[in-house]
Amino acid sequence: MIEARHLRVLRAVASTGSFSAAGRELGCTQPAVSQQMKALEASVGTPLLIRGGREMRLTQAGEALVRHAAGILAGLTAAEEEVAAIAGLRAGRVRLVSFPSGSSTLVPTALAALRAAHPGTRVFLEEAEPPASVELLREGDCDVALAFRYEGAAGAEEWDDLVVRPLLSDRLVGLVPERHRLAQAGTVAIGDLAREPWIAGCPRCRGQLVEVCETAGFTPRIDFATDDYPAVVGLVGAGLGVAVLPQLAIESVRPRHARVLTLQPAVRREIVALTLPDLAQVPAVMATLEQLKRAAARRQK
Repeated sequence: MIEARHLRVLRAVASTGSFSAAGRELGCTQPAVSQQMKALEASVGTPLLIRGGREMRLTQAGEALVRHAAGILAGLTAAEEEVAAIAGLRAGRVRLVSFPSGSSTLVPTALAALRAAHPGTRVFLEEAEPPASVELLREGDCDVALAFRYEGAAGAEEWDDLVVRPLLSDRLVGLVPERHRLAQAGTVAIGDLAREPWIAGCPRCRGQLVEVCETAGFTPRIDFATDDYPAVVGLVGAGLGVAVLPQLAIESVRPRHARVLTLQPAVRREIVALTLPDLAQVPAVMATLEQLKRAAARRQK
């Protein structure tokens, strides 16, 4: 196997014409240069130098290797510089996937702080709800996935193969039209809404809604379902039904003509940042995870 250090010695010998001159140029001894040249010739299996008198001449194989060495060493230097830049966060790329309410609340704060600290690191943002976002991570299509799961829900082992960084606990709230009989109640039991038409959210949220309602003794009549939280709020505000939404979703939308109520018993979802074990040690990924954690901590103060 040809080593870069041997190529550097060969170039020095070729340009200076002797082992001793090459040693002075490289800052090493003449015997060290001779030893490395013998190792290189052993690696390629053919003589590279013709030793005659005080001068060294390249064989045809030596000339070919010197000719290619310049490009090889230049490429290696460029690679070393690029890796050093990435390791030092002077450069780097992170592909982040987030669910919508996370994109409008946690992500902007985290990415603004990341850019301020490491302006050379670029982040590409895409939106997807779990479990689709988690699959994108496993398939190598993103580096960090912002995801959630409901407390007490089945399938806690679904992330066992991933690095899980808990961020915050997001409580669900009730949403009713401003003229609703319970609009001024402040707190509502989900069973009090049993006879209401419902507007449901994303598939995972929809499944959680049905589960919570069935635990309370009824099956919700879902008239509308949409992944768009502003649309949910708009439909509630228009008097078309009631809804249960995460607090993060409410914070990112101005609920016009609707009232937000504290839901009892409390239902929460766990917000986490996910990555693969090998990616967890990449500096740009580590920095992104840290800024997401800090953004979540600021919201809980």
